[in-house]
Amino acid sequence: MSDVLTETHPSGYTLSTDPARLDITAIHQWLSEESYWAKNIPRATVERAIANSLNFGLYAPDGAQAGFCRVVTDKATFAWLCDVFVLPAHRGHGLSKWLVKQMLAHPDLQNLRRHLLATFDAHTLYQRFGYEPLDRPERWLEMKKDKPYG
Repeated sequence: MSDVLTETHPSGYTLSTDPARLDITAIHQWLSEESYWAKNIPRATVERAIANSLNFGLYAPDGAQAGFCRVVTDKATFAWLCDVFVLPAHRGHGLSKWLVKQMLAHPDLQNLRRHLLATFDAHTLYQRFGYEPLDRPERWLEMKKDKPYG
């Protein structure tokens, strides 16, 4: 496991990989109530996902949770970026771009064969960092459950 990393944005926001700083209640609330991909996700599922991921907490100058993303990775060949959000009250400061930039710069995510993500509406955000549509989507399969959380 890598050391905890902390970075500071010019606006005073901070980013940290310290799992102890994460406000699980705020993260769960946003994912379960506001996200389109994890509606009604149980808190225990969020806790387990966080425990088994590389997490990036985004914090307002007062220390409150302002955003989040996590990466499912083996830290050698593969990374899947997921659960990315900046709370509405903190948008408009370039924080989503900064969050993705800092995530991609993390030492554990260098020289991987593949980074993946799925998004409904933020393609332009991710494409500026080099993400592209699947080169050969016919090679990819998925197993999907509609409404896994009720």
